Amino acid sequence: MSTATAGRVGWALTDSWTMTRRELARWARQPVQVAVGLVFPVMLLLMFNYLVGGGSGVDGDNTEFLVPGMLALTMAFGLEGTMLAVTQDLNKGVIDRFRSMPMVPGAVLAGRNAADMLQSVAALAVMTGVGYALGWRWHNGTAAALAALGLLLLLRFAMLWAGIQLAMVAGRPEMVQAVQILVWPVGFLSNVFASPESMPGWLGAVVEWNPMSATATAVRGLFGNPGGSTGTWAAEHAELLAVLWPVALSAVFLPLAVRRFAHLSR
Repeated sequence: MSTATAGRVGWALTDSWTMTRRELARWARQPVQVAVGLVFPVMLLLMFNYLVGGGSGVDGDNTEFLVPGMLALTMAFGLEGTMLAVTQDLNKGVIDRFRSMPMVPGAVLAGRNAADMLQSVAALAVMTGVGYALGWRWHNGTAAALAALGLLLLLRFAMLWAGIQLAMVAGRPEMVQAVQILVWPVGFLSNVFASPESMPGWLGAVVEWNPMSATATAVRGLFGNPGGSTGTWAAEHAELLAVLWPVALSAVFLPLAVRRFAHLSR
């Protein structure tokens, strides 16, 4: 790597970290919003575990089936916060101020994504702790558990870039809620709460090819929890799909977001 290239990379990393710290500073100013983002998935886990009765069609402990699925679903939650922050910056002229500074343009989006990834790590820690308190355990060792957490964060990374792109398409904070509705079908049309084997054949096939289902199935297998495989190609190759789906989504939405941001900054 040439000195000039190394300098540009260092500059981009420095600018991205500056933007990350800016986003993290919002946590101190908005503690209630952060707390709600951490508590909401826990409330869903408790509701489906004790009230609704998750794990339909699963042989084995329902809690051990449900917790990994909820960890995957948590990676889709909170996108509205990211989308609102992006649209607010666009509408308040913050982007114009950044444009006047000697800053790498993509650093704003990278900082936004990095801060939300850190919050996602906190959410996973909370959900893992609650799941452990409910009796959930992983059974395949530390390395497999860390690999499962890595797949969850990979899904989150892709979902965040999709959220950033959709936020810039929406353009206004009041449009975010309408766009956010798109997340719910992806989350609930999955095997998070029930096995595809308990569903009608056509619906089970759709569910198994959902990116969230691939991650949920893969992490169940890595954790050694029930529901890791149902004998279909998608289930047998869930770990592969849990990598390919987020990589494909990132390959689509990351450059789209960067390109749209560059266009907005002109």
